[in-house]
Amino acid sequence: MTEDLVKKYYSEQGTKEWRRLVKDAYHRLEIDTTMHYVEKYLPKKKGQILDAGGGPGRYTIELGKLGHSIVLIDLSPEQLKIAENQIIKERVQDRVKQIIQGSIDDLSMFKNNTFDAVICFGGALSHIVDRKRRERAIDELVRVTKKGSPIFASVIGRSAVLVNELVRLPHEIEIKEVFQRLRDTGDYYGGYGFAPCHFYLPEELKAAFEKRGVIVVEMVGLEGLASGHPKETNRLFKERPAAWKIWWKTHLKTCKSPTSVGISEHFMIISKK
Repeated sequence: MTEDLVKKYYSEQGTKEWRRLVKDAYHRLEIDTTMHYVEKYLPKKKGQILDAGGGPGRYTIELGKLGHSIVLIDLSPEQLKIAENQIIKERVQDRVKQIIQGSIDDLSMFKNNTFDAVICFGGALSHIVDRKRRERAIDELVRVTKKGSPIFASVIGRSAVLVNELVRLPHEIEIKEVFQRLRDTGDYYGGYGFAPCHFYLPEELKAAFEKRGVIVVEMVGLEGLASGHPKETNRLFKERPAAWKIWWKTHLKTCKSPTSVGISEHFMIISKK
């Protein structure tokens, strides 16, 4: 079952997933861009937020520091243990109301219209390969959000993965059940170094949310124009700090363009119920 493989993968990742978003300038683009837009669209009044598929709690902690109350749910007990430790270390345990092991396609423990905002970041939605379950997860994210409140979700982009196959894994292009299936359906069932995943096209994600009657406010490429260029991005950050400031401003100016969204390793949809 793909869910078991996803759980196994992230259990074996240990603290690597906690460190992933802050390991270097390239990876920080994902969290820094995400938080830029989260802070822009979160309600001014502090409320209760669901961190769906939040893993080791990186975003739970960031939101706790902003004064919000958070409920964290994730599939991996190992990642949730890391989250518990980090939440205490960062002294935001009073802001975290619940930590729950579970899947984002079953939020039946919450009533309709419970949360002032819902976030689903890092590709948790992408890791549900089965289409019906993935659609049920989106239904659930929308259901538990209060009317008029924002829903944020980021996924892993299909085009960026195909380019990565060309640049770094050309031998996999000949494996029909990997490359061609991924190209044509977005589905990857594991076995080649990553957890099972559905890689999204931007228009596919947008249609999936609009189908639920929500208003799509923004779509954002989290790595944007830098996507697929970690060495160059990190070199610019380390060697040319003045140029890096200009690049960050450039990133914010361009990350909402369809081109930047389409090529990004991760892209985010912001909608309102």
